[in-house]
Amino acid sequence: MTKTQQFRELHVSKEILHIGNVWDLNNALIFEKQGYKAIGTSSFAIAKSLGYEDGEEMSFEELYKIVKQIISKVNVPLSVDIEAGYSRDINKIIENIISLYDIGVVGINIEDSVVENGIREIVDKDRFAQILKEIVDSLKEKNIDIFINVRTDNFIMGLENPLENTLERIKLYEDIGVDGIFVPCIVNIEDIKTITQNINLPLNVMTMPDLDSFDVLENAGVKRVSQGPFIYNKLIENFENKLETITKDNSFQSLF
Repeated sequence: MTKTQQFRELHVSKEILHIGNVWDLNNALIFEKQGYKAIGTSSFAIAKSLGYEDGEEMSFEELYKIVKQIISKVNVPLSVDIEAGYSRDINKIIENIISLYDIGVVGINIEDSVVENGIREIVDKDRFAQILKEIVDSLKEKNIDIFINVRTDNFIMGLENPLENTLERIKLYEDIGVDGIFVPCIVNIEDIKTITQNINLPLNVMTMPDLDSFDVLENAGVKRVSQGPFIYNKLIENFENKLETITKDNSFQSLF
């Protein structure tokens, strides 16, 4: 069984897939050591670690370099967040996906919103569906097997009628032949159940302060839960607090 097949199997298991979100090789190895069955990059955390804001401020080449380092050492399946593809040119997006596949990446996340001049806008659903169709058709033609997890952004962007519009988009994307759906910032368990009961694809949600526990999500039909940037954010917060303590105490004793 290939790693991509292993990754697919994890999305149909009864047990929810808790995917660790990574930003460099060291923390990827820690996730693997802790028994995580799969890992995925966090575009937010990688961008922040390189001094950028999220939203494709970093280049695809910078992302690729970090992914290549990670995949050279880890043995568990790795999925990569490619945001909106790091290009508005569909051929370049496909080229980026293939370059990740060629080094062993088993899956991608691609989102239906783009950031232009610091402002995030959701892409017209029919336009984005066409982009997805071209990606899926091209990869099939080239016999490239990679798990396409589509992030749809009505909830994370706080748009009107998020549940209704999310379901409408999912049905379009599902018909194209993608492999999974990611709905970040959905937390209401009844909304989650409504989605899982009306789609045939595995649903991925992201940890949030009000999100239910894994067993509740599992019973609601969720197949995958991601950490997003929150572990990275907490580590940075702890780092800053420790530096403040050292400065206040005029001593390094708090390190020990």
